[in-house]
Amino acid sequence: MITNITQRQLEIINVSLKLISESGIQSLTIKNLANKIGFAESAIYRHYENKTQILLAILDFFKENSETLFSKQLKSNENALVKIEKIFMNHFKKFVDNPSLVAVIFSEDIFRNEAILAERVKEIMNKNIKSLEAIIETGQNNDEIRADVAASYLSFMIMGSLRLFVKQWHMYDYKFDLVNKGSEFINSINTLIKK
Repeated sequence: MITNITQRQLEIINVSLKLISESGIQSLTIKNLANKIGFAESAIYRHYENKTQILLAILDFFKENSETLFSKQLKSNENALVKIEKIFMNHFKKFVDNPSLVAVIFSEDIFRNEAILAERVKEIMNKNIKSLEAIIETGQNNDEIRADVAASYLSFMIMGSLRLFVKQWHMYDYKFDLVNKGSEFINSINTLIKK
């Protein structure tokens, strides 16, 4: 859960995610949100100034969860390949629990005209790539991951392919089992990068 958030704000975030999941991100309006929750628009405005603030709260929700997953694995003494697998399996599970997160997190095109949202998405991506790069470097130093490709390039390749994989799941209306297929996908990535 996001730190420093009220129960009502969390309810607004959850209902916003549900609304996005049902009707797409364009359906997230204060009016639609108020109707879905069942109270006046003014009640929403007491917690969030506008739709952008709600989307920022959703991004912060993902950012905090993602940072927790990466931080736990950065501190772990496990093999780097196991760390990478755990990070992404946990992300897949989080997306299955909240599929509309995918619509928000991977909507950088929609956010292009909203500088504050675009900046937050960029911040999340950069932090995750840097954390993954640190895990890969440790794996390379421990002879677990191939060292003939720079850690920075491997982290971009892994993140890029995983983003495409999750986007495909989203575009196919969540028709395939993201966790099971994701496990196979990560095993394939590990086969490519292991020493």
